[in-house]
Amino acid sequence: MGNFSMLSRTADHLYWMARYTERAENTARLLDVNYQASLLPQSDTDAQIGWQGLLSISELTANYHARYGAINPRNVMDFMVRDESNPSSILSCLAAARENARAVRGSLTTEVWETQNQTWLELKRMIKTGELERDPAQFFEWVKFRSHLSRGVTLGTMLMDESLHFMRLGTFLERADNTARLVDVKFHAVANDFYGNTSANIKDQEYDFYHWSAVLRSVSGFEIYRKVYRDVIKPERVAELLILRPDMPRSLHASMDQVVSNLALVASDPQSETLRRAGKLRSELQYGRIDEILATGLHAYLTQFLDRVNDLGLHISREFLVPVMD
Repeated sequence: MGNFSMLSRTADHLYWMARYTERAENTARLLDVNYQASLLPQSDTDAQIGWQGLLSISELTANYHARYGAINPRNVMDFMVRDESNPSSILSCLAAARENARAVRGSLTTEVWETQNQTWLELKRMIKTGELERDPAQFFEWVKFRSHLSRGVTLGTMLMDESLHFMRLGTFLERADNTARLVDVKFHAVANDFYGNTSANIKDQEYDFYHWSAVLRSVSGFEIYRKVYRDVIKPERVAELLILRPDMPRSLHASMDQVVSNLALVASDPQSETLRRAGKLRSELQYGRIDEILATGLHAYLTQFLDRVNDLGLHISREFLVPVMD
């Protein structure tokens, strides 16, 4: 551990508290995209494909089928929001975030702890009173808002020491993973990859426009897209914005910039293998070009990216935290 002063168990709780909070927010973003898409005129098959893609991208298809059988929107929403048996549901994520926060309450400011605790209590109340059914879009906004609040309170009140660096590391590694899934969700649903050639079919183009607008909105990128490209929405540009732009706060590049800088602050060994892997992944985003990525196929690229982020997570656990048991 070198001159590393923080207990790995404490670091572990802080890191996972941040990861679970970010995961809850991104699950809400993913569900919101699908919910908004389901309000558009589309065939039942298209709608079905959308919900199927959402389960598949979250690697939860088998879990879902075991509990609910056939796919219908209501059950998928229930499963992804409040099913305690689903470790990635919003309820499970916010429960885990609070448990991790409680375990290291002494390392948090009162405001950070109160925000986590309040979110949890409020969530239980909202689920009980049927807020999700009444207005799903509003419920997802609330989840995002609580995550923003948690992040703001953390940055605004925590001492800028190792505790904060581990929380930021968790936030941005999770965000890199989740943004990649969001961009990939469409390709999980349909069995073809995207190489940058747009379809000549007008109906497909229209669907594409709605789909990519929804993806942009899900990462709060709609206005940013307009500002950066001043152009109609094109899939390859959306992909470029969300993968390669370092100034787009939820992009893969921006997320990996933060992962690397926070890792560098906690790694006492400059030869750290974890840091090397993170740096390599980041430099590929830094020097990558969207046409090269599309030549490989967007889905193929994102699948590989997700594998590498997962691998990086295992290295972080091994080097700094409580290793994940296989």
